[in-house]
Parts: sequence; C-alpha cells; structure tokens
Amino acid sequence: MSKQQNILITGANSGFGLLTTKLLLQQGHHVVASMRDPNHRNAQTAHEIKQLGGMVVDIDVTNEESVTTGITEAIKLAGHLDVLVNNAGVGVLGLQEAFTTDDIKSVFEINVFGINRMIRAVLPHFHQRHSGLILNVSSILGRMTIPFYGPYNASKWAVEALSENYRTELSKFGIDVTIVEPGGFPTEFIDRLIKPSDTVRLEHYGDMAAAPQAALEGFEQALAANPTQNPQLVADAIADVIAKTPGSRPFRTVVDKMGMGEPIAAYNEQLATITKNIYQAFGTAEMLELNVKENEKK
Repeated sequence: MSKQQNILITGANSGFGLLTTKLLLQQGHHVVASMRDPNHRNAQTAHEIKQLGGMVVDIDVTNEESVTTGITEAIKLAGHLDVLVNNAGVGVLGLQEAFTTDDIKSVFEINVFGINRMIRAVLPHFHQRHSGLILNVSSILGRMTIPFYGPYNASKWAVEALSENYRTELSKFGIDVTIVEPGGFPTEFIDRLIKPSDTVRLEHYGDMAAAPQAALEGFEQALAANPTQNPQLVADAIADVIAKTPGSRPFRTVVDKMGMGEPIAAYNEQLATITKNIYQAFGTAEMLELNVKENEKK
C-alpha cells in the first residue's frame, strides 16, 4: 500500500470524484470528500462516503466564502492536508456562437475560477508545511478542440495554463502540481452538459443546428461499444499519481482508450521538451523540478 495521506477532493458526489474517493479510502488514505449540499441533495452519497470511512464537507467552488470555510473545516477534520484533487467540473454541448457571455462565465466559474479558488485557499497551509500536491483534473480537450464543446475546450485550456504556471512558481517551495487528462467517459457528467442560451443564433446554421446532439449521440454509441473506456481508469490514474513519491510524478497523465490518448501523450512529450529547452535558454530550468529537500521539511 502507498503511504497514507490526507486528501481533499472536490466534486466527490458523482463520476470520477466518487470513484476516486472510494478507491483512495480502500487504499487506506484519509479522504475529505467535498460536494455541494451534502445534507440534502447529496445526502445519500455523503452518507455512503462516511460509511466507508470518509469525511465530508460542503464546498461550492463558485463561492469564495464556501471555499474558504470548507478548506478550514477539511483541515480541522483531517488534522492537515497532503493533497488537493480539483475534480469538480462541468461540460457543454452546442454551437459556440449560441453561448452567451454569461453562459461561458458559468462554465469558467466552475472549471477555472473554482480551481483557482481552491488552490489559493489551500496554499497557505501547504506553504506552512513546505509540501503538498495539487492535482487538477483537466481533459484531452484541454490539449485539442472538438466541435460543439467550445466553452469547455476554452476552460480546460485555461486549466492547463493555470497548472503550468502554478507548477513553476511553487516548485521551489516543495509544492507539487500535476494534471490528469481524461478523454470522454460514460459518467453522469454527460447528463449535465450546459446548452447555449441564445437559441436565436442557431437560425443561421440550418441543419447544422442539430449537429451537436447528433455528435453526442454518436459518441455515446461509441462509448457503449468500447467497454475498455471505463471511468475507473481515471480514478486509478489519480490514485497512481498520488502514490508516487514527490519529485517523480509526471506533470501530465493522459487517460483514454478511444484512440486519442496516444497522440495526445506524444504531443505532451513534445511540449515538455520544448518547454525544458526554453527554460534552459532563459536560465530557469530549475523551476520545472520539484524542490524535494524543501518538501522534506514538513
């Protein structure tokens, strides 16, 4: 078994979050599972997690006060935190022109600003301990775009950039940052996709207005025909990254069995080489390496 750690995970009420929470508890970790409204809407899931030995806190990542209060409660419940898993997220489906600014804001509030709120709230604790792991759940669609997921693509590209900057700016303090990039999986995530509000704009597209829904249905059929695209793979990948020793964790981990994983992994390797060469040219290559000695001060 890997070293026991205290882990806070967002969006633990369903999908990757719930699967990861259960797996980490099975592995003997102390897990604080966060979700919205654990006393009512998500009461049954919260009870299930507690029965398995987990702790539950109420966190709405779109609300500053909720995040601050939730992090404080999580630290109090667990004693300290070693790992933050930013898993909470929302997807979209539709033609990009039909998404209003407010539509896109609602996506970014969860997928981008929510992650940054969580990171900023936990960092004082990690700085005090000279250690910590921040694991952000991104997406293969944060590395390339596919039609009809525009605002989601944009949000996950932002998560990638946010993570890269935190990685370099926190490495000297012994605080690790990693990304897990899943492909599309059959989870409840698909049932909660945000649709565009400005349907009047769809009039310009004619038959193409129906293309997003047709594409989704086609993808769901492809998922049904490929049982190897199991959501448990994502939970396994997250747990594997957490289990690795500080300084040995990959920055990006791709999880996909639908044919997109290998080319994206190769793309990531190319970018890593380019990034390293540029950092070396500017004399800042050490920022790409975790300061393990600082990490050991805790």
